[in-house]
Amino acid sequence: MKLKNIKGIPLFQFGKFPDERICQFTTTTQGGISSGNYTSMNLGEYCGDETINVQKNRAILADLLKINTDEIIVPHQTHGDNILSVTEEWFSLSTEYKLQKLDDVDAIITNQKHVFIGVTTADCVPILIFDPVKNVVASIHAGWKGTVKRIASKTIARMIAEYDSDPCDLIVGIGPFISPEKFEVGDEVGEIFIKEGLLLSPISYKDSKSGKLHIDLCKANYAQLLGMSVLPRNVEFSNLCTYSNPDYFFSARRQGINSGRMLTGGILL
Repeated sequence: MKLKNIKGIPLFQFGKFPDERICQFTTTTQGGISSGNYTSMNLGEYCGDETINVQKNRAILADLLKINTDEIIVPHQTHGDNILSVTEEWFSLSTEYKLQKLDDVDAIITNQKHVFIGVTTADCVPILIFDPVKNVVASIHAGWKGTVKRIASKTIARMIAEYDSDPCDLIVGIGPFISPEKFEVGDEVGEIFIKEGLLLSPISYKDSKSGKLHIDLCKANYAQLLGMSVLPRNVEFSNLCTYSNPDYFFSARRQGINSGRMLTGGILL
């Protein structure tokens, strides 16, 4: 990913995605109006910030994208494996029903143009998928719970079933997330990975001094992508740690759960 300043707003963008087909990015901490632990471009509605601040920040983003704020579609994430497909029907739904459909969702897929779909993160792994043949985009929130539930694999399966996507065509970007060096977990988390049949050894290690377990969520999700026949050459890694880069990223592990959230997603042009 490369940092770009677009109309005064710092954004990280993947290099593999065709700019003429899709506008995509991960936001940073900068460019908004929030304060304190949310300084300043907090785009998460469910992390304790004032609602009006989040609305104003989304209005800044909508103005940048030249769309309305209700065309920025972000789910209420619960670390599950539910996936929402935004179809043409979406635009005729009431605001109340849209909110209901967005509840308990951790991945969104659409083939509709001029709507931005994204997920919020502050250490979890954001994954953006683009099918340049079928013109479909998906945005995924994968924390350790979503990773165990194989949300990346399930999202690709939905793209195949609903949009006839070929995994070999898919372009994937894995955005900023907490590095394994900073992501220390209890042994019970490792046991869950093993219980669910995930290969733990290639994606984890124990610190020789502390004896604590560290898991590489990026590798775990990358393995799922390859397992769904995504081509390695089509995957781009941000190689950016949210915990270690406070100037650009919020981090729940560093700041606490009541902190800001970045937004990773894309809009079909």
